[in-house]
Amino acid sequence: MRKVLSGIVFVATLCFVGSVSRAQDPANGKKTFKAKCAGCHGADAAGKPAMKSPSIKGETADEISKAFSTSPKHASVKSLSPANVKDLAAYLATLK
Repeated sequence: MRKVLSGIVFVATLCFVGSVSRAQDPANGKKTFKAKCAGCHGADAAGKPAMKSPSIKGETADEISKAFSTSPKHASVKSLSPANVKDLAAYLATLK
């Protein structure tokens, strides 16, 4: 009985640890921003009116994902992982 209970606790612990997502990393988001976004949205994410690129300061991960999926202009960034998008959003939140 003790072994069964220990096994259940072990499996439950593994499930919990696997479900916890990693923390957002603004430093990684900054690297992604500089490499993938700054060219069109400006070094400060304030946008470039001449290019019709809006400000993206403070955009959430959901807003970023929606922009990626609905705009053909974002074809080069559609391959970003959900974790990279969250990191990017964490960085953009620091620019408010």
